[in-house]
Amino acid sequence: MSIELFVLGAALLAIASIFVPTLLTQASPLPTSAAVRQTMLALLPEHLDGPVYELGAGWGGLAVALARRYPATPVQGFEVSVLPWVFSKLRQIIGGQKNLRFHFGNFQKADLSAAALVVCYLPGPAMEKLKPKLEAELKPGALVLSNTFALAGWQAVEERTAPDIHASRVYLYKVS
Repeated sequence: MSIELFVLGAALLAIASIFVPTLLTQASPLPTSAAVRQTMLALLPEHLDGPVYELGAGWGGLAVALARRYPATPVQGFEVSVLPWVFSKLRQIIGGQKNLRFHFGNFQKADLSAAALVVCYLPGPAMEKLKPKLEAELKPGALVLSNTFALAGWQAVEERTAPDIHASRVYLYKVS
């Protein structure tokens, strides 16, 4: 009986570690599909002059792909849900990407001013909260790459539709 209670308690804690941050941030840690990830990477330049920040890195798949794409560039992922963050850290350790770091915490508190690229997969309300931070901190020439959700009032330099089941839109912006 005590083993069942332990398993039930652990399962409830795991669910709460995702559910509570989702309620607070209005963004759940959803993985980026392989088709969308490939579409996103295809929009990016060959080289970047500065670090990459993934805001809401979730389970870490996209951050790992970015770290592999840009091995000489620091890639930092931020996540507020404990279970996805732990999974991402394990992925980093096992995968061995030396240029990749995952941070547990709210990306709204991070300084993005050095960013060459900011990547996000955040729903509309979270994008609206993020927009003033991007406008205040990003330098001219910095890129913003968004999966599915556009930045209201910003003009994308390129948009593509991923060949996935949802025909997901991908948006690339350049700060002027």
